[in-house]
Amino acid sequence: MKIRIVNKSSHPLPAYETALSAGMDLRAFTGGPVTLKPLERKLISTGLYIEIPAGYEAQVRPRSGLALKYGVTVLNSPGTIDADYRGEIGVILVNLSDKEFTVNDGDRIAQIIIASHGKAELVETEEIDNTDRGAGGFGHSGRK
Repeated sequence: MKIRIVNKSSHPLPAYETALSAGMDLRAFTGGPVTLKPLERKLISTGLYIEIPAGYEAQVRPRSGLALKYGVTVLNSPGTIDADYRGEIGVILVNLSDKEFTVNDGDRIAQIIIASHGKAELVETEEIDNTDRGAGGFGHSGRK
């Protein structure tokens, strides 16, 4: 699949880092350092605009290394970019650590995944079929 992209940043286009990668890294386009204080969130620009085909979405997800090493993650993960959106891709980063974290221009801050999706028609009813699980959720099957 080919996706049209406008790159207004000074950085290379997102690319798969390995042959079997699902996501492509997004880079910060900040013009300079941006510091996130503990528990602070900010919208980080990428300088990228994409044209996603109908039936697909782009998902913005955290980078595991930033989450593990620094406590920095994507706040609305996964963030969905709809096929009809034509604005700049922005990444909402949040610093969940107890130390300041600085995002520098060009840093890899998130990843983007292109995924197909279906459309559903909701049909209102008075009841739905039951299953063995029923309404069990939020850890109903235990930890072990």
